Amino acid sequence: MAAFTDRELDVMAVLWERGPSTVAEVREQLKDPLAYTTVLTVLRTLEAKGYVNHQEEGKAHRFSPLVARERAGKTALGQVLDKIFGGSRELLLANLVKERGVDAAELRRLRRVLDDRLGGKEDK
Repeated sequence: MAAFTDRELDVMAVLWERGPSTVAEVREQLKDPLAYTTVLTVLRTLEAKGYVNHQEEGKAHRFSPLVARERAGKTALGQVLDKIFGGSRELLLANLVKERGVDAAELRRLRRVLDDRLGGKEDK
């Protein structure tokens, strides 16, 4: 799966949140206002790439995501990991924790995820 552009991700995020939506409905949910024709073009591009499909609904088309958010996230994360952090998961995690202002509660949740992944075993 190829990476999404920023606009494609914005549109996909609406479809993942709302489910099947018309161009007008997607446009209403976008944080940055885009012209109707721009949203339509993005949706048609996503459809050509195989990421969405549509059903005709009178004069409108209702677009549905064909790619799960989790799959897209794994692909995007893999690209960031490889291209920006040279494949180093440690650098990725360190950067995330340092640069995103992770609070103590989030750090505890992350630690639990890591502990679960390790099977509850810690190096001593």
